[in-house]
Amino acid sequence: MELRRQVAERFREVNGEHPMTAADDAYVSGQFVVLEELCAATGRDPDDVRRLMLDRRLPLPGYLRSDGAEMVPADLFALAERAGGPDLLAEWFVGQWADPAQGAAEWDAYLSGRYVCLHSVTPGNIRRKDELTAAIQAAPAAPDAGSMGWLDRLHALVDELDALEPAFTAYDRLRFGGPTSRDTCIDAVRARYPRRVTGRAGR
Repeated sequence: MELRRQVAERFREVNGEHPMTAADDAYVSGQFVVLEELCAATGRDPDDVRRLMLDRRLPLPGYLRSDGAEMVPADLFALAERAGGPDLLAEWFVGQWADPAQGAAEWDAYLSGRYVCLHSVTPGNIRRKDELTAAIQAAPAAPDAGSMGWLDRLHALVDELDALEPAFTAYDRLRFGGPTSRDTCIDAVRARYPRRVTGRAGR
């Protein structure tokens, strides 16, 4: 229980104190798994995993459900396994960026558990999300903005980002202090620049 309490304290230091509603709990239960259940399925001891989280060798839970359950992604251990184990994960992860300073910053972000903006948190997906959001935000300033070709390219970017990102929940907007990237780069863009209609319905 002591390690679980320490993980919860670290989580709240990172995310602040925000209530989880029933809708938040339902969303999280559909997108994430309970740490103890994942450990039981993979033959791991939950306290050993909590120690790795507190030692900054695995990321914190993405959410604490209102009942206190530590909610983690189903692939929580996948990157550590690719790297050769938790002790090698930091060096492997940082090495996925050409700029070591950027890699170190992304490692800190990864450890926070706040990368709930991706279905699967990998260096490749992190980079691609950044590329897509930057391209979507820059699109209105393109020389051919408003043209059919531009609209097709914009929606291709939005669709790719949509495939990478989950839906988010109201709790995320509280802890992040505002709208999510889905709000600004997917939903708002689709509303402002509707997809062009091809063909005719009916006769």
